Amino acid sequence: MLPKFEQFIRERKYLSNVSPATVQWYTHNFKWLRTESPSQDDFKDAVMRMREKGLKATGCNSAIRAINSYLHWLHNPNIKCSPVCTHPRIAQLKEPELVLPTFPLDHVSLITTHKPKGFYHRRLHLIVLALLDTGCRIDEVLSLKVADCDCDNLLFTVTGKGSKQRRIPFSLELRRVLTRYVTDFGPHSQELLLATRRGRKLGRRVVLRDVKLLCKRLGFDPPARTLHAFRHTFAVNYLRRGGSVFHLQKVLGHSSLEMTRRYANLMTEDLQAIHERVSLLAM
Repeated sequence: MLPKFEQFIRERKYLSNVSPATVQWYTHNFKWLRTESPSQDDFKDAVMRMREKGLKATGCNSAIRAINSYLHWLHNPNIKCSPVCTHPRIAQLKEPELVLPTFPLDHVSLITTHKPKGFYHRRLHLIVLALLDTGCRIDEVLSLKVADCDCDNLLFTVTGKGSKQRRIPFSLELRRVLTRYVTDFGPHSQELLLATRRGRKLGRRVVLRDVKLLCKRLGFDPPARTLHAFRHTFAVNYLRRGGSVFHLQKVLGHSSLEMTRRYANLMTEDLQAIHERVSLLAM
């Protein structure tokens, strides 16, 4: 890696205290730049190579965000980036506004009423219930320690992106399943709640594989982006049942309200129900 890229990552790692995943994100995306001081032609070349490699607009924009952070640091290292910054930057690509994948409520019912047996199936069931009940990211659930679960006050302390902690509520039903799991399988307070038999953190791919197999056993195909679809399902139903978009922002751990607004897109059935009430032909 070129020296200035290395210096940027070192400062982000040791001065800004970004997570190892963020360091990996920067490292991965800097491969698109062939020089430490790119020109506008270099920007165009980088984006065209991304598209030639098959990256979609969302993937390109992720790389562009990383590169723009570097460009700001290169020209204005002592101030926070803002829309009025004049440093060179790559323009974001227009992303298609797709309907977010979710689990239909009848499939949610099949999952929640499922009665698993044994350690592995009960661990998976608890993971899925936690995702549905809290809207957490999968890594936030897999990183939970027993000590992070306040069963008296029905609160999880989760560590999200940027190592930011937040406390989020969970339900009495989840507490019942959680308490039985801890009682039967006995992880200690400072151990991971949903670890392997050897106490190690579960991998995302392992959980994804097991969730897809569970969906197949229950008789339905999992939605696209299966693990994140639990988060979409939580968010859409939170709003559908009267929850505030501002409260949802805090629960999901979004840094801006604009990110949360994506979940506020009404589903087709909601639009149909509203149309029946407002249609002039239904008067």
